[in-house]
Amino acid sequence: MRKTEVKKLLTEQLIEKARSLSAERWRAIYAGKPKEGNRMFDLLVAIRRELRKRGMEAQSQLLALLDDPDPGTRCWAAVSVLEFAPDEAERVLTELARSAGGLVGFSAEWTLEEWKAGTLKPL
Repeated sequence: MRKTEVKKLLTEQLIEKARSLSAERWRAIYAGKPKEGNRMFDLLVAIRRELRKRGMEAQSQLLALLDDPDPGTRCWAAVSVLEFAPDEAERVLTELARSAGGLVGFSAEWTLEEWKAGTLKPL
């Protein structure tokens, strides 16, 4: 999928794509395929921006991903909803920082620190 195709998808399709890509991204990173992970990150950012353009109703559908079984998906969703659902996002990031090992746990911890310091730039 290309970033230019994101605008053509229905909101539900964007949410599903974000769910699958966010999980696949971490698998690629852990498998030593950073270029693949970076490509997925760019696509996830494009999806996030498109949901933001579509308004709060579209963005709020990301909240369902906070309970996804995959830690990478929960982390991505939490980062994506920090601006409009900080309490829920902080809860998930705190949990991941404590329980998820490796890069997902580190990413959650780092995101929380930057968020609380006011230096996190939105995606």
